[in-house]
Amino acid sequence: MDAGRAARLDRIGTDGRIVNIPMDHGITIGATDGLRDIEATIDAVTRAGADSVLTQKGIAPRVHANKNDAGYIVHCNASTTIGPDANDKRLTCTAEEAVRAGADAVSLHLNVGSDHEPRQIEDLAELTEAAHRFGLPVLAMTYARGPGVVEDDAESLAHAVRLGEELGADVVKTAYSGDSESFERVTAATACPVIVAGGSPRSNGAMLEQVRGAMDAGAAGVSMGRSAFQHEDPEAFVGAVARIVHEDAPVESALDDLETALADG
Repeated sequence: MDAGRAARLDRIGTDGRIVNIPMDHGITIGATDGLRDIEATIDAVTRAGADSVLTQKGIAPRVHANKNDAGYIVHCNASTTIGPDANDKRLTCTAEEAVRAGADAVSLHLNVGSDHEPRQIEDLAELTEAAHRFGLPVLAMTYARGPGVVEDDAESLAHAVRLGEELGADVVKTAYSGDSESFERVTAATACPVIVAGGSPRSNGAMLEQVRGAMDAGAAGVSMGRSAFQHEDPEAFVGAVARIVHEDAPVESALDDLETALADG
């Protein structure tokens, strides 16, 4: 790995562990809670311990002044929930545009097993080549999604993350398989750092248990969107997540801190 890419990879994590908060959902579901005043949300989650945030390129001017020296990832494809097929992610940004937006890395979503997989494979291959020419690391969000695909099946998720590495990604993100034992098969499928998606928001305890389970299975961290920015207290929630990822805290301790913060809030 060249020095520039290694340096930028360090900017999106801490000592090889990553707490990333993706906030590209405005293009997908609209200006929902937590995204209308995205400046305040970015400030809160990065003060709490998020290593990096992620948005589409057009939001970059609203990011930099509020990210408290955290890293910044520009996402490079998208779809909407009101369009004909939410799995049909189309390119929205080039590596060069991401550089101009001040990105430390780029990311791309790929649905392994969907009807759109072939084109998305080409998109990821082309993005990794272009990004690496600029010294940008690539986060591949590789999910198992499509007809007949079980989205939390460990073997399918393992295939998805391996695909990301095979196409040149530096970090891969995927869904959680439901328990630590099965997720070990996912992290073992690739030499890339694996970070786990948050998925649909659930109870605080359930979300923190998922983070702990993923870390125990060898994950390098998390990339949690709606669970974080739609939380009643994004700062407190991300702080609890960061304690597990960066301090190896047990769930009980992190949950106690979160509940105390919510009670005091």
